[in-house]
Amino acid sequence: MSNRLFQGIVHQMRDSIDRVVGVIDDTATVISCSDLTKIGSRNEYLSLDALDAGEVFSRDGYTYKPFGTRMKPDYAVFVEGTDEFSAKFCNVLAISLLTIKQYYDEKYDRNNFIKNVILDNILPGDIFVKAKELHFNTDVSRAVLLIRVISSNDISAFDVIQNLFPDKQKDFVFNISESDIVLVKEIKSGIASKDLEKLARSIVDTLGSEFYTKAVVGIGTAVEGVKDLARSFKEAQVALEVGKVFDTEKSIVSYDNLGIARLIYQLPTTLCEMFLKEVFKKGSIESLDQETLFTIQKFFENNLNVSETSRKLFVHRNTLVYRLEKIKKLTGLDLREFDHAIIFKVALMVKKYLTANPVKY
Repeated sequence: MSNRLFQGIVHQMRDSIDRVVGVIDDTATVISCSDLTKIGSRNEYLSLDALDAGEVFSRDGYTYKPFGTRMKPDYAVFVEGTDEFSAKFCNVLAISLLTIKQYYDEKYDRNNFIKNVILDNILPGDIFVKAKELHFNTDVSRAVLLIRVISSNDISAFDVIQNLFPDKQKDFVFNISESDIVLVKEIKSGIASKDLEKLARSIVDTLGSEFYTKAVVGIGTAVEGVKDLARSFKEAQVALEVGKVFDTEKSIVSYDNLGIARLIYQLPTTLCEMFLKEVFKKGSIESLDQETLFTIQKFFENNLNVSETSRKLFVHRNTLVYRLEKIKKLTGLDLREFDHAIIFKVALMVKKYLTANPVKY
């Protein structure tokens, strides 16, 4: 679409300037030109990758001016000649083309429309009007996946994910920050959350095994239509933040499977602090050393089974009973009793939440 947009402008410029003018893309291929015979030709000795937007240069009898919306330019305008007039006309034409393209993208680009929807940059009443204008399918199910890059090399995770989901009519990929990439995926109605987790796993594994890029993925719930995509996106954000607090080992976190962690995340910190004071009346949770906390963790993992836990810890059953009695003496909670164990489990999660102090959305 950019090719036709640029060609329309360049064609109008042909009568205003007695020189060849045109535009090349990031592969140095001519995508629009006042000399139609040059369209499709490529200069293999020219590369935009090493250039910065705004840098005017001359080569082979033409003056070039790169432009674009990213760190590296997407396009460059060229004008026949290497004199001062060519440079000035390049500057004017680059500004004009960039402004027109940004306006066009904002008005007609579906990717930009979806981005505005999930970021709440469009009024609810305008969503359906805009969707109709763009012939956007509003009768399908979609889910939002938020991919956060933790560590990477020179490979662009954004480009990798775009290549994984090339159907730009159904799936939408865009950056919202330097480390966060959003995938809005069209899915079958009634799809299970485990299938979305498999999809997320394939993304994490591809980035990790083939491109040595570590990433985590938050998954929002599946929604019908367009308006609720903003909710699915916020859920994906919450999933990542909750996972960062309560499931630090997980690289895939689904909002559907947060359980009690989601409830704790939504509580005010003052209420959490009051809860901890009520639970640990006899002594502070800080009085428990690392060995004791590890014992408690294993006891929970083994469903409060003393024999099984002692076997996994490689300690005598009586040693474990002694440790549990010690915990009861310090906190007033007997972990062998189901109700006390639930209270203690929640208290540990609340403590973890207060310590992490996560960002809320």
